[in-house]
Amino acid sequence: MVPPVQVSPLIKTARWSALLVGIIYGKQRYDYLKPIAAEERRVEEAEKKLREEQERIYKQLAEANSDSILQ
Repeated sequence: MVPPVQVSPLIKTARWSALLVGIIYGKQRYDYLKPIAAEERRVEEAEKKLREEQERIYKQLAEANSDSILQ
């Protein structure tokens, strides 16, 4: 087994810095996108309610039309 190689302190610092910058960037990006996603979910929920109401009305009309004496 080969003994581990000593990693330069500069490389270690650069790796830890990149990790911390990535975490900070991810948190900022998440905070930026979170309200946008919440608004999209709210709009989608409203559209879903409208779509379900239209489907319910369509089913009622279809039922009313199918209960005819002429069938």
